Amino acid sequence: MNREQVQEMFTRLRELNPHPTTELEYSSPFELLVAVTLSAQSTDVGVNKATRRLFPVANTAAAILALGEDGLKPYIATIGLYNAKAKNVVAACAILVDRYDGQVPRSREALEALPGVGRKTANVVLNTAFGEPTMAVDTHIFRVANRTGLAPGKDVRAVEDLLVKVIPTEFLLDAHHWLILHGRYVCKARKPDCPQCVIRDLCRYKDKPPA
Repeated sequence: MNREQVQEMFTRLRELNPHPTTELEYSSPFELLVAVTLSAQSTDVGVNKATRRLFPVANTAAAILALGEDGLKPYIATIGLYNAKAKNVVAACAILVDRYDGQVPRSREALEALPGVGRKTANVVLNTAFGEPTMAVDTHIFRVANRTGLAPGKDVRAVEDLLVKVIPTEFLLDAHHWLILHGRYVCKARKPDCPQCVIRDLCRYKDKPPA
């Protein structure tokens, strides 16, 4: 896509959804950090079901640390890889309590040093909790970026770097959410809903069905 097409693409996505946000349910940076950590290879719907049980009981680093792994697991047992996730969340909580007074640090380096937190999770927290114009590339965004021609790349980091470069500054804060929602509900993996797509005429996908 050229610069004018990118501008038009995000103008349309903004008109369709002026205030996009994550579908994960949270009320603090800590709850978001836990939810995103739990969401790896899991659906937001599944994570929300678990955190609706967990957060009323423990929604701080100290409270989850007090639960411990064995106490945490029953709340998240419906989520894939819950044993490993419980271990990582409790270990991360120990670091938050020990080094950051239980607060979530607003630093990429500090976030990525937490167990179970990679670049994508750090980007989500920085963007959604702290309002920084980061780009967390998941499978949906990777697909949309490549399929549309917005930011083609062979790996996640290449796509992330190109997205940050080509997306106009005015859209960058919300671009992550627009792209993930577009990939989740319209530009789906197996059968993209091209007839209902607001950027159909801008998209470079070669296999679009006839209008």
